[in-house]
Amino acid sequence: MLDYYTADEVRAAEAELFTRVPAGMPMHRAAFGLADVVARELRERTGGVAGRTVTLLVGSGDNGGDALWAGSFLRRRGVAVRAVLLAPERAHAAGLAALRRTGGRICPAPATVAELVVQGAGALLGAPDLVVDGIVGISGRGPLRPVAAELVAGVHCPIIAADLPSGVDPDTGAVSGPTVRADVTVTFGALKPVHALAAPLCGRIELVPIGLRLPDANLIALEPRTVGAGWPVPGPFDDKYTQGVTGVCAGSATYPGAAVLCTGGAIAATSGLVRYAGTGAAQVLAHFPEVVAAETISSAGRVQSWVCGPGAGTDAAARDRLAEILATDLPVVVDADGLTLLTAEPGLVTGRTAPTVLTPHAGEFARLTGSEPGPDRVAAVRKLAESWQVTVLLKGRATLIASPGRPVLVNEAGGSWAATAGSGDVLSGIIAALLASGRDPAWAAAAAARVHALAANLAAHSSTTAGAPISASPLLSHVREAIGTLRELAAR
Repeated sequence: MLDYYTADEVRAAEAELFTRVPAGMPMHRAAFGLADVVARELRERTGGVAGRTVTLLVGSGDNGGDALWAGSFLRRRGVAVRAVLLAPERAHAAGLAALRRTGGRICPAPATVAELVVQGAGALLGAPDLVVDGIVGISGRGPLRPVAAELVAGVHCPIIAADLPSGVDPDTGAVSGPTVRADVTVTFGALKPVHALAAPLCGRIELVPIGLRLPDANLIALEPRTVGAGWPVPGPFDDKYTQGVTGVCAGSATYPGAAVLCTGGAIAATSGLVRYAGTGAAQVLAHFPEVVAAETISSAGRVQSWVCGPGAGTDAAARDRLAEILATDLPVVVDADGLTLLTAEPGLVTGRTAPTVLTPHAGEFARLTGSEPGPDRVAAVRKLAESWQVTVLLKGRATLIASPGRPVLVNEAGGSWAATAGSGDVLSGIIAALLASGRDPAWAAAAAARVHALAANLAAHSSTTAGAPISASPLLSHVREAIGTLRELAAR
């Protein structure tokens, strides 16, 4: 698994590290790693290292020191290095001295935007092959200051961020104004929440170990091979019942497609049996004749889990069906219209002892809780999970999964191809099938999110390397390929 640590956790680990190693060693390790990544990027992008040019955007404190020391290492490899000091009087003294000793050029930035406009951002930046963002580190909060923002806006080459893109909150990934959009982020010692929660701003992530001793993480991502290794497949003594029977209560005369997509997700996820209960049986069977269909929940037959809500309506009959399912002792996934019903009657779920997974998007989350997730999505999803004693999957490019008393799981999709109508119906069906197979609710939700995101990416790139918009149907058609891809990773 990939572990993510808050700024406070990293600072505490750094303080402990400083008691074990000589002064300056952690910064030298970090800076050497940063310089190595910059050199590799130069070679890949320009064909060489010596004779290339790099501009450092340097703030105060240790993050600026990392950039300055990295610049001194690059100078020894023949790179022309220019350091633009955004706070000259507070620049890291040792790093600045090291860069000067190796022949780096030092350029103090003007104090105001007006002065910068007169001088010209381009003139101050030079014509670099790469820019290193060393403006602020994990102690920084808020957007870029005006002069820094103006300089960043003037950059017309790739940016490599030191530790995190400046202007992005390290713990929440929130952005409240101008920020750096990096092509590569080189992080030191540990991954931080920003690297998952604001991945589009980070670019590729490179981790440079510096010897930190870290506690158990409270934000974790399942690695793809872990998902592949844990995905349920038929064993030598399995049959359709032992692999898990999934019950689907979804769709209606108004939204028959939701029944088809949700049921299809459950079918594609595992090799067990899927039973459908609802008014969309004809449409479901037309697409999936292997489904066992019934009109009512009571006549559907025995199942090991239920998914309820997608396209099912919010009238009294829909409420009664949801209540009937939640009254069982089976794992249940509640999505879409089911969440709307819970908004009016949360008592249907808050007293359950059986596993329950809620899968809201931001709007549904706001209706459930009375407030938007806000900038700290991790805290918000954890609070709902603890309050209701359920597992909550909060959808987004960085999907979050919280269960009471456990670390929050995060799945960074790597793209937004799944942002299309009906894709959530497919996801809820996949989760329910994993629950029916006996998987833990948090793992089931996180693993389903990983497969769902990969299926969307595969569908988007099925006929073009650039990617093209998709709908939920092609996403569904690539679920099995996504599972196979993850299982191949696990087998290597």
